[in-house]
Amino acid sequence: MAWFKRQAGELDTSGEKKVRTEGLWVKCDDCRQIIWKKDLDANLNVCPKCQRHFRVDARTRLAYLLDDGEYETRDDNLSSTDPLQFTDLKKYSDRLRKAKKDTGLNDAVLTGRGKLEGRTVIVSALEYAFIGGSMGAVVGEAITRAVEIATTERTPLIIVSASGGARMMEGVISLMQLARISAALARMDDAGVPYISVLTDPTTGGVTASFAMLGDLNIAEPGALIGFAGPRVIEQTIRQKLPEGFQRSEFLLEHGMLDAVVHRKDMKAYIARALDFMSPNGRS
Repeated sequence: MAWFKRQAGELDTSGEKKVRTEGLWVKCDDCRQIIWKKDLDANLNVCPKCQRHFRVDARTRLAYLLDDGEYETRDDNLSSTDPLQFTDLKKYSDRLRKAKKDTGLNDAVLTGRGKLEGRTVIVSALEYAFIGGSMGAVVGEAITRAVEIATTERTPLIIVSASGGARMMEGVISLMQLARISAALARMDDAGVPYISVLTDPTTGGVTASFAMLGDLNIAEPGALIGFAGPRVIEQTIRQKLPEGFQRSEFLLEHGMLDAVVHRKDMKAYIARALDFMSPNGRS
C-alpha cells in the first residue's frame, strides 16, 4: 500500500494529522495557473497572471463597490410564490429551496444602500449562483423598487448584472419584468437621476435586452460574455463561424455597444468619477 492516501481533499501521511487542502488552491481556466486562494481574494478575484476576472457573488460585488464594504439591504425578504407550479426535471419549488440554502438569499438579487467614495448610492447586484441569476417576478420587483426609490430620492443607481436571462420557470411573468423595469428606468431618465450599468460575466438573454444595456453609462469587466442568444445558438442558426472574441466585452466596446471596459480594481474609482461628472453637486 502506498505511504499516503488521498480522499475528499485530505492527506493522510502515515498516521500523522490530516491536512485539509481542499479549497486552498484555485486553477485559472484560461492560463491554467494554480493560485493560492488567499492571494486570489486579495487580488479581487482576478488571476494575477492572465487577468481573468473570476465570477464573484452579489455580496462580494457590494463589498467591492461600497466604502468599507458597508451597506443597508433593501427588499431582501421578497420570495417567489412559484405562480405556475412549474416542473421540469425538478420542481421549481425544489430549485428555489436549494438556491436559497446555497446562497443565503431569497432570490437572485441583492440591493444595498451605501457610500461610494463618500457619495450615497443604491446598488443592485444579481447573484448568478441563484438559478443562473435569472430574472423572475422577484428580481423584477426588487430592481423596479430600487429604480423608483433612486428616482424619488434622486440617488444614483448602479446595477451589476450577471445573469442567464429571464427565468423560464415563471413564463410570461418573467418576460413582463423586461418592460416593467425599462419603463421605470425611462421615468428615472426623465428625472435626470444617474444610472450606471455594470455588465459582468455572463450577462445574457432578457437582462441584456432590458436594463443591462439601458444605463446612462454601460461599462463591463474584461472578458465578460454579453449578448442575447448565446454564440453556439447563433452559429447553429446562421450556420457561420463567428469572429474571434464575439460577444466578449472587448468586442462589444470595439463595435460601439459599450462605453468602457474597466478592470475590477479600477471599477469603484471609475464609477465615482463618472458620478462626479453626471451630478457634480449631488454628493451627500
